[in-house]
Amino acid sequence: MLFEVERTSVSGRPGLTVRGELDFVTAPQFGQAVDGIIDAGPSGLIVDLTPTTFLDSSGARELMRISRKAAAAGVELHVVAPRSNHPVRLTVDLLDLGQLVPIVASMSEIPTGVVGRDAGT
Repeated sequence: MLFEVERTSVSGRPGLTVRGELDFVTAPQFGQAVDGIIDAGPSGLIVDLTPTTFLDSSGARELMRISRKAAAAGVELHVVAPRSNHPVRLTVDLLDLGQLVPIVASMSEIPTGVVGRDAGT
């Protein structure tokens, strides 16, 4: 499968959906896409790893970097990594990535006030 980072919107909030393998080859492309959104100054960003087929340590390192960058910029970040996505969750859980990156298992775990803030609700 080819790698793709698709810009999306979730309840009025900017988002990125990552398809394919997030690894040492594709992590820089992912990082550039995230940086472009964070640099625009939104109040929040949602990264959806649901269709991601693989996550290696380079992808995990990039998630940690963007988490730090988002926090420094005042951008509330949520990374969606469903428990059913075993190739991604294996890396997330082995590295205990949830301690450093705001990871949720589904969109429904994102507080509604957070999602609604950008939507004007």
